[in-house]
Amino acid sequence: MEDAQILDKFADKRTRDEAFALLLKKYQQKIYWHVRRLVIDHDDADDLVQDIFVKVWKNLENFREDAQLYTWLYRIATNECITFLNKKKQRQNVSLDDENSAYLADSLTDTSYFNGTQAQLKLQQALLTLPEKQRMVFNMKYFDDLKYEEISDIVGTSVGALKASYHLAVKKIAQFFEAND
Repeated sequence: MEDAQILDKFADKRTRDEAFALLLKKYQQKIYWHVRRLVIDHDDADDLVQDIFVKVWKNLENFREDAQLYTWLYRIATNECITFLNKKKQRQNVSLDDENSAYLADSLTDTSYFNGTQAQLKLQQALLTLPEKQRMVFNMKYFDDLKYEEISDIVGTSVGALKASYHLAVKKIAQFFEAND
């Protein structure tokens, strides 16, 4: 179902629940994997996705349609992830680029929810060496196949800066693969 149809159904109080169920069916898995790649841990991702869709439910009637629906959803999801990671960093009093990267890398292999190949595991480990913003841009471009303009709408950064971040991320990932052959 098209986003416009979902929004029309949501506008009608009689079909609001049905519309939200359609929205969940269409976007829940995509949002889960976007969140999961940023926070790594399945349980954290699961909790965040619930929080994100509660926020979507509360704010969907105020959606202005000046952006695409999925861009709006990704923006909410991305902001929730950043808030979560910042709180986690404050609780642990460490930089996400330092000791926490090791913790996240360990959780990749400790979780029963990761069943990827060695190459996928190595890529995830390489991603954890990136600064948070580069990792986010790489994930949205590489895994979610978003255009730079869409990512720009989500994170509020210029297209040029996003291209530079993505290019640097790719270089760092390549260097990680070379160093860890």
